[in-house]
Amino acid sequence: MEERGARPGVKKVMVIVTDGESHDSYALDEVIEKCEEDGIERFGIAVLGDYNRQNKSSADVHKFINEIKSISSKPLGDHFFNVSDEVALLTIVDALGSRIFALEATSGNYTSSFEMEMSQAGFSAHTSQEGVLLGAVGAYDWNGTVVMHVAGRTVVPKNLQFFDPETESGYEGLAGYLGYDVQSASTPGGTIYITGAPRYNHTGRVVLYRLDEDYNIVVTQILKGEQIGSYFGSVLQTVDVDMDSYTDLLLVGSPMYMGKERDEQGQVYVYKLNQQQGLFEHQFTLKPVNQSCCNSHTDSCTYKNEPCGARFGTAIAAVSDLNLDGFNDVAIGAPLENDHRGAVYIYHGTERSLKEAFVQRIPAGGDGVKMKFFGQSIHGVMDLNGDGITDVTIGGLGGASLFWSRDVGELRATMTFDPTKINLQQANCEYQGRITVCVKVEVCFTYSIKSDKEAAASNDLTQIRYDLTLDALRAKARASFASAEDKSDRSISKNVTIRDRKCVTEDFRMSARPDFRDPIMVSLNFGLVNEDQGPVLDASLPTSINKTIPVVDCGTDEKCIADLSLKAEPSVNQMVIKANKEKITLFVNVKNSKDNAYNTKVIVSFSKNINYVKVEPEIKECNLNQTHLECAVGYPFLASNAEEDFKLKFEVTPEHIAPEIQINVTVTSDSEESPSTLGDNMVKIIIPVKYEAGLIFSVKPKDDHIIVKEGEQYPAVFNHTSAIGKEIKITYTVEKTLNMATPPLKLTVTYPYMSPMKNILLYLTHVTASPHVTCNAADQIDPERIGREKIYTPKTAKESLSIYLVRCGNIPCKSFDCMISEAAFSQVNVTFRMWKPTFIKAEFSNLYMMVNGTLKTRDSLFLLTSANNARNVKIQVSKEALGGIPWWIILISILIGLLILALVIFMLWKMNFFKRKSMEDRKEDMMD
Repeated sequence: MEERGARPGVKKVMVIVTDGESHDSYALDEVIEKCEEDGIERFGIAVLGDYNRQNKSSADVHKFINEIKSISSKPLGDHFFNVSDEVALLTIVDALGSRIFALEATSGNYTSSFEMEMSQAGFSAHTSQEGVLLGAVGAYDWNGTVVMHVAGRTVVPKNLQFFDPETESGYEGLAGYLGYDVQSASTPGGTIYITGAPRYNHTGRVVLYRLDEDYNIVVTQILKGEQIGSYFGSVLQTVDVDMDSYTDLLLVGSPMYMGKERDEQGQVYVYKLNQQQGLFEHQFTLKPVNQSCCNSHTDSCTYKNEPCGARFGTAIAAVSDLNLDGFNDVAIGAPLENDHRGAVYIYHGTERSLKEAFVQRIPAGGDGVKMKFFGQSIHGVMDLNGDGITDVTIGGLGGASLFWSRDVGELRATMTFDPTKINLQQANCEYQGRITVCVKVEVCFTYSIKSDKEAAASNDLTQIRYDLTLDALRAKARASFASAEDKSDRSISKNVTIRDRKCVTEDFRMSARPDFRDPIMVSLNFGLVNEDQGPVLDASLPTSINKTIPVVDCGTDEKCIADLSLKAEPSVNQMVIKANKEKITLFVNVKNSKDNAYNTKVIVSFSKNINYVKVEPEIKECNLNQTHLECAVGYPFLASNAEEDFKLKFEVTPEHIAPEIQINVTVTSDSEESPSTLGDNMVKIIIPVKYEAGLIFSVKPKDDHIIVKEGEQYPAVFNHTSAIGKEIKITYTVEKTLNMATPPLKLTVTYPYMSPMKNILLYLTHVTASPHVTCNAADQIDPERIGREKIYTPKTAKESLSIYLVRCGNIPCKSFDCMISEAAFSQVNVTFRMWKPTFIKAEFSNLYMMVNGTLKTRDSLFLLTSANNARNVKIQVSKEALGGIPWWIILISILIGLLILALVIFMLWKMNFFKRKSMEDRKEDMMD
């Protein structure tokens, strides 16, 4: 429309792309009539993807197509399209584009003819000492570019110069809107140019680049958005926080970032420049006050405008030092806040960064009708009213508002006591007939204005308020202020007028029979009486002070000089830490040989490999803070010539491995002590420790039995290891049993290799292990290369063998090591072949060989028990005679057995063993 800036008689085009019918078709005729009156050419595209997926009826499809046809201009052949699904939209892009863009009198009727014709150069602009940057978002099919006027020349980058052809080969480079905003950063290494492309890959990105000697683009860094449609990079702002002429921060706006309620809350990413590397690093993300939006779950809602949210980051401005602390500040607009009324957030700078929490939120005034979108634009560089402080101008739809910055006041306070200690034996006042101790509190304030301190100090009077509170952390105070009404109160509040310095005094008195548990705390809170007018207080300065005054009872000399001595002995001098948690008892004795020792404490610090359990007796109070323990002794004081004994219980924590347990014990008090007697106030204890490795070492099988027949045949040549003899598989397993660290281990496997006559006994064929286990057995595995490189012909000498002759130590044995790193489960599999020719030719009846597995730790801190450091496998070999036992030997053995049985029976018969007494003999025996 001409009233919106369009050229007279310009062609107006409307494109409707939809996959469903309208819900307000009752107004269709009226809208089409207005479009005809305004000469708007309408293109309609019906996407049938949803209809096809839901298998809707042909009647529904025709109804939908007819509605889109009624919206489209005539003739329908040039203005109406329908596609089967969303992907098919790509097929009509060129056709639709040629009909629209041909209206603009370009060099051709195809979209490929557009380079800088619709570039919109100047869409964004930035000036610096190096030159002028103009964003051209419409260049190269709305891919965009940045036109640069530097060093007396104009640089127009070619299409895709801002893209990496390797990493972005699949990106078409369409409608990225590069140049939506432009900035530059001054660094020790030169100028970095910055531009945003908020529609790049739908998530947006920011491109940082330099110019080489030939004025070509050299991309140095790319910052990527994280949410589709968030318009990341649409707003950019560099900030020199510490005013050293070098850029410190880059703020990137993402004003359409969706919140949890799918509302456009927006957010701003803060990047800090790493000056050594010349790259920006993300520090944190700023977010607005959350806006509650109307939805289906909202009971009542007064919002009238859509979209809901804040669009925080629509405008970002680097403003000059507002609070006069020497650091530049930042203002961020959120024009959609509060139903499109808008708001602006102020953030203060600090040490090359920003304070993450905003210090002020400026909401828009009014009813939101005359003035909307407050915070759409912000400017804060000039002092418009001449008061020496930067002012901020904030624009919106309907006008602009000028905000004068308030001056910054520095209010400091000090507090002193007279006397500095409360000695209850040195009463100095009387109250209601009771002798007690009174303390004078002096509070001094200094006040100045940052913008013009001398003028403020000589002309202006300022009212300040202060509050004093006694024992603020206690339910009942041990002292009270004396008021004019003769009332007792633990706190007072007053106002005073100050020009540059002001001191006031207040008196408080001790109550009867106070305790000595801790000092009396006096809390001071202060500020300006009228905080809504005049200067605002410097937020970096404290507005409260807490000071303590000790309560003592030290006699007439007002000095408590104690002489504390400490003894501390552990229950063990060295330890082996096992699976169960071993206990340590620390016996502590504290003695005071002189004046009362107030607030006496035993402070214990200990290493992380032990945990505090309890104190005995349990009535004693101890406070634990990680590895720091404080125990009160002789509460509220340890009297003269008094002593206390108690025990501290600790337990070992196997999770923390250390070569020793360290315990440092110190006794202190609030009383004074002569330096000459401080030597016995501290004890340092060191307990050397070892750790029993919590693991199970096992082997399978534990023994094996092999039978060899005398005269048995074996192959004349070995073309494979399977021909050597019977296979023997041994598996060693190391398993972690406790939740504690295990040391690195070494497993040594030793086995008999050759007999005294140099005949092979056990032949190693395979060694496999878990991934974290490494073995050095490669040179011992199949040393004869049987079947791989050659055919082996065994040559075996006949000899006599026995258990003694095949024992390691008497014959050559071999061994290899396996290094086991810390792991919950480890396994080593060893495979041997019994060398059959040796045992067939040897003379023996029965023997056995031992394969020894020995486990050792590679860390001196750990120990292995005797039950866990060795595992042996017994391999028994028996020789069976050829053909078995002859039959005649068996027959003779049977006959000899029968003969012996007959001889035994005959001897028993001769001894009357089988003779039975008659009835007469039994009767005679009974009579006798």
